[in-house]
Amino acid sequence: MAVKIRMYRIGNNKRPFFRVVATDERRKINGRFLEIVGWYDPKVEGKNFELKNDRIDYWKSKGAILSASVASLLRRGRQAAKRA
Repeated sequence: MAVKIRMYRIGNNKRPFFRVVATDERRKINGRFLEIVGWYDPKVEGKNFELKNDRIDYWKSKGAILSASVASLLRRGRQAAKRA
């Protein structure tokens, strides 16, 4: 089973909200997932996402692949942690 960490869209029309999930890459985009590892709200200013870095690192150690958007969020989160 190949695991991918990607975004799972929830929310209403014109009001997107995303969960960051670890899922089998063969599942549908909004199909069943293994674990929720964070969230992202693009409509909010300031702190608009939160990630569980320890769980993401765990899944990466098991061979999980990050989507481009999740990799970008992870980079932003780790840069913010360095500044604080």
